[in-house]
Amino acid sequence: MAVRVGILGATGAVGQRFIQLLEDHPTFELAALTASESSAGKTYKEAAKWRVNTPIPEDVAEMTVTETTPEAVPDGVDLLFSSLPSGVAADVEPGFLEEGYVVSSNSSNDRMAPDVPLTIPEVNPGHLELIEVQREERGWDGALVKNPNCSTITMVPTLAALDQFGLENVNVSTLQAVSGAGYSGVTSMEIIDNAIPHIGGEEDKMETESRKLLGDFDGAELHLHEMDVAASCNRIPTLDGHLENVFAETTEDVSPEEAAEAMREYPSVDLHSSPDQLIHVFEDPGRPQPRMDRERGDGMQISAGGIQKTADGLKYNCLAHNTIRGAAGASVLNGELLVEEGYL
Repeated sequence: MAVRVGILGATGAVGQRFIQLLEDHPTFELAALTASESSAGKTYKEAAKWRVNTPIPEDVAEMTVTETTPEAVPDGVDLLFSSLPSGVAADVEPGFLEEGYVVSSNSSNDRMAPDVPLTIPEVNPGHLELIEVQREERGWDGALVKNPNCSTITMVPTLAALDQFGLENVNVSTLQAVSGAGYSGVTSMEIIDNAIPHIGGEEDKMETESRKLLGDFDGAELHLHEMDVAASCNRIPTLDGHLENVFAETTEDVSPEEAAEAMREYPSVDLHSSPDQLIHVFEDPGRPQPRMDRERGDGMQISAGGIQKTADGLKYNCLAHNTIRGAAGASVLNGELLVEEGYL
């Protein structure tokens, strides 16, 4: 039986990715599209300036966009995917939750709230149990689940694979694609023949979200991982795909071969959008590369390579598609986990 879903903020860059990923999805039936007041009442093809590299699905093109209010969502919708700007989402999402909707959100607000699951299904599916704490503390029937920032989600699966060796300190420098800033986030005059060594708020997200994702939930409270994380985030002129240089210090001595094996063998999950192998490890030290490797596993696989020994641990590179695995795809995967675990 299909689960009827809606998209909050459907006309933006991530909203368009949601539509692309939900086309022909075996579980989800797209039944609602919301956007700003200026778009409400228009057909989707009139409201959205389509920029994804596949055509708008014909049935979606003719759907009517509504305002982003609970009253505007048609009956029978069980799950909402949110791609709203974080400032808007902070004001809007609670109204849907109070009305009983389950929201799988890519928006950055509330990711670090102690009662909100921040989830990568292959890494910390048990954190969904925070929903019961959330419902009790907030007094609503709905549920809010967040996926992490697009740069955090690139690195954390590789760290999860290495955590068995005792992660102590992690330093990371990112080379992030322009699509991570949205269509109008970085102008061509800023980024062509250039690199920008600062992305507002990004470093803090990587440093805090990674510790929450790898933390332990004791049934009542989530305890952050004790590792220290320091991030330097940089924008470069690639379209899609965040490449990251990671330096991980471990308590145990670990060889590059052991690290590569741990990443290759790190388990995936039996959900539609999760790749069969979560982390692909390249032997070629010149890989992964954004243009060559961002589409692996339909954009949902993590790639790693260049694993080398350091005095205190390891250094390596990792890559993921930032608008698929790092945004819309992550929310869809969380939605699949919510269905699997019976939260709808």
